[in-house]
Amino acid sequence: MYTQNTPVHINLWHHDFWRLAFANLAMTMAVYMLIPLLPVWMGLSVKDTALVMGSYGVGLFLLGGFCNFLVQHYRRNMVCVWALVAMIAVMGGFYLMATNPELKNVETLTALRVACGAAFGLAQMVLMSTLVIDTSESFRRTEANHSAAWFERVALALGPLTGWAVNYLLGAQYVFVAAAACCFAAIVLILLVDVPFKAPEDVVPKLACDRFFLKNGSWLFLNMLLVAAAVGMIFTAHTDPVFYGMMMVGFVVSMVTQRYVFENAELKSEIITGLFLIGAAELMMLSDQYVPTVFIAPTFIGIGVGIVGARFLLFFIKLSDHCQRGTSQSSYVLGWETGVALGLFMGCMLAEDSRLRTIVTIAVVVVAFLMYHLFTHKWYLKHKNR
Repeated sequence: MYTQNTPVHINLWHHDFWRLAFANLAMTMAVYMLIPLLPVWMGLSVKDTALVMGSYGVGLFLLGGFCNFLVQHYRRNMVCVWALVAMIAVMGGFYLMATNPELKNVETLTALRVACGAAFGLAQMVLMSTLVIDTSESFRRTEANHSAAWFERVALALGPLTGWAVNYLLGAQYVFVAAAACCFAAIVLILLVDVPFKAPEDVVPKLACDRFFLKNGSWLFLNMLLVAAAVGMIFTAHTDPVFYGMMMVGFVVSMVTQRYVFENAELKSEIITGLFLIGAAELMMLSDQYVPTVFIAPTFIGIGVGIVGARFLLFFIKLSDHCQRGTSQSSYVLGWETGVALGLFMGCMLAEDSRLRTIVTIAVVVVAFLMYHLFTHKWYLKHKNR
């Protein structure tokens, strides 16, 4: 039985969970391995680059409202599979432009990014809000959601690392091939999952918030969006493998701290500590000190993102009613990815002044910190249902 202070530990208990978790890792890697590459590869103006990178966030909202209708009328795993097929088609479009530069233009790039956001958003919502939940025992569903989300966080660093390595060794066009391969691997893993039959409801509206957006979690959504926006801005400032490698170290440390440091700590301490570490890391980046900037700062960011993301996910679950667990998961995915897209837009707009971009990132973190400390936490305690 999980209480609000009980840390959830990654415990993989059956083969279907392994498959879904690694499918989550693969599909998220496919999206994030493009982030360091696209701004450089596209060769566009600052405004056009910001438009293309940020348009991904628009796509996230296009199909989410149809999620419940789709999983009720079609096989749940196949909805996820076809969304991943669409992602492969998007990567194919990028590959064509990489091999035929004359095809590259702002309009097509923007359309592909919107399509990528729509396909990835739908795939993530179905996987996290339906497949992971329906293939897990009822008393382990919180643990399942928490553990599967960790694979997604690891992809935030592993994706850019993989993209950098492929670009360095083979060339930019093969990054899109690698992204498509990740989507294909996710398809294979999902098809190997034994999804139990679930009778559809009698009346299902085509467009609904069910499995899409948790209405009573709006303030939590906004607070997490600010955190994710800061992370998105950080991504636009770094393309080097050392940064993302040290972020991976930070993720590992954050898992350990959740188990041993925050087990009996005050509930709000995790998010407060995580935001403090992210802010401290950005302050280090304003200095000219090599070691803190290159090694310590990304480690702090990894720790901060890890513990903040994990706690926000559990808050979304506890805000939901019994039948809204899936909706809470979709809201978490939507809030995080939308925030990252907003951060990519802002970061690209400020790309010509790296110092100003860092200062704006710090300001966003401070706003997220104050909002959580002064308002969101009290609001959450008043409105949680579990």
